[in-house]
Amino acid sequence: MAESDWSEVTYIGHRPGKAGQLRSKQAVNSALRTGADVETSKKFAGGQNKQILANKNTAKLDRETEELHHEHVPLDVAKLIQQGRQAKGWTQKELATKINEKQQVVNDYEGGKAIPNQMVFGKLERVLGMKLRGKDKGQPLVKK
Repeated sequence: MAESDWSEVTYIGHRPGKAGQLRSKQAVNSALRTGADVETSKKFAGGQNKQILANKNTAKLDRETEELHHEHVPLDVAKLIQQGRQAKGWTQKELATKINEKQQVVNDYEGGKAIPNQMVFGKLERVLGMKLRGKDKGQPLVKK
């Protein structure tokens, strides 16, 4: 037993801490005390279930100043949508069902409050049979 050193300890089967344990407050503080490198980064909307990242200018756009504002559907296009729907004898709900959107979307487009979406415009043009974009607004849609 003369060759055994009591100051040395050998662990058999010792595993390093798990990732969750390494990120704990206690582990970070002990790493800071020993002088080890600690990297911290803050995730933007990390704990939320959002599919779309928010833009940093969202607050500015919400205030809607003259130089920085959301574009809305022009009133002439809104009137064309309303006239086309009434010519077919449909309600807003029936038109929304035909384009696979909510009734509120059709209501906003007819009221000129919606932010234009080209996909919705394409659906409306196909269903109503008239052009809503470009120079010849209100003309019948020519099928290719």
